[in-house]
Amino acid sequence: MPDPGPSTQQPGPPVPAARFGAPALADALAPVHVPAEAAVGGGRVLPGRPVRPFGSAPAAEAPAPAPVTPPTGTDVGAHSADALLRILRGPSGLGTVGLHWTRGEEPPAAPEPAAPAAIRPIPGLYHHPVPEPDPVRVEELSRRVKAWAVDEVQAFPPEWEDRFDGFSVSRYMVACHPDAPTVDHLMLAARLMVAENVVDDAYCEDGATQPDVGGRLLLAHTALDPVHTTKEYQSAWEESLSSDAARRCYASAMEYFTRSASPSQADRFRHDMARLHLGYLAEAAWDETEYVPEVWEYLAMRQFNNFRPCPTITDTVGGYELPADLHALPAMQRVIALAGNATTLSNDLYSYMKELRSPGKHLNLPVVIAEKEGLSDKEAYLKAVEVHNDLMHEFEAESAALAAACPDPRVARFLKGVATWVDGNHYWHASNTYRYTLPDFW
Repeated sequence: MPDPGPSTQQPGPPVPAARFGAPALADALAPVHVPAEAAVGGGRVLPGRPVRPFGSAPAAEAPAPAPVTPPTGTDVGAHSADALLRILRGPSGLGTVGLHWTRGEEPPAAPEPAAPAAIRPIPGLYHHPVPEPDPVRVEELSRRVKAWAVDEVQAFPPEWEDRFDGFSVSRYMVACHPDAPTVDHLMLAARLMVAENVVDDAYCEDGATQPDVGGRLLLAHTALDPVHTTKEYQSAWEESLSSDAARRCYASAMEYFTRSASPSQADRFRHDMARLHLGYLAEAAWDETEYVPEVWEYLAMRQFNNFRPCPTITDTVGGYELPADLHALPAMQRVIALAGNATTLSNDLYSYMKELRSPGKHLNLPVVIAEKEGLSDKEAYLKAVEVHNDLMHEFEAESAALAAACPDPRVARFLKGVATWVDGNHYWHASNTYRYTLPDFW
């Protein structure tokens, strides 16, 4: 399906949401002829455009469209919300991958079909099935991202190779970003995902030294958000970017990302990574003091130490841009936060057994609920499933309300991308038997 053209919606007085709903979104997502020269989102990002070559200058900026402000006080009924969600999410299930947003490259001839990944979802966990990730893309992305990790940034020592392969980052990213125009676009997400996990493993999990984790995280963050200092000290900072795997990965992944993303998209990502690092620091402080937070405190920490940086770049990986004024809408920020919270609690549930086997007391939602609410391990785990499901339902309801209130095709596409990322993230967890096993609670 071709990308939608620029929105024709102009600012005006609030209009009841009922006027929009599913029919307007269906129109917005219907096939529209967009010339190769045309741009989505005010003229900056070409549909299906290739990633800019290293060192090339970005295209000239075109004036941004007038902001679209959603009406307030809208109310979307259950039937309308369900219809909107079906449109936003798009088709799912085996054989529907070709119905997603168009890709900007013709894939090579498909290899022999691989056996579908074994999926073992948590019983009772609310989720949506996704098509099997494109095996051609998975294979090519796997080759490229491993070459980057090994040859360009030395992301892991040789003894971690099995762990890297078992992480299956290529299958993960292809499942989460089926609308990526090219494998180059998928590499943007794959590098950042690898880098984030190297930082988590090196600083916050394996071999983490709690007393200095704050300083190490801050210096790693400067690989994403550059230091601006005097000439006398600039070179010392620049040299520090290659001093360990975490900083090498961050610096390289961010350099590739900023050459393809707009300044607004890059700054948005930096902001979300600062949130992530703040969450890391809170968890490290609790671990050092052996503090078990209240359930609400744990959930607050998890809103920062979570997957949010991943779905927030779905437009960059998709080859288009959701303008800053639309991304910054409080309703959009709520949707993104709910998506990050729900997917992070899904990770808590799938990694529960893995964390029980690790040294020390590892905080996750079932552990915190069990201790603070006096429940058995099984009761606490099943209650954590309910908390996840409540967040998922809230995420979908808020997405539908925003789509109805702000019928801009860029908003519709971005919301669909976030929902697809949520579904792909669950698929990866449920199918990654190398990393995850389920408790015997059913």
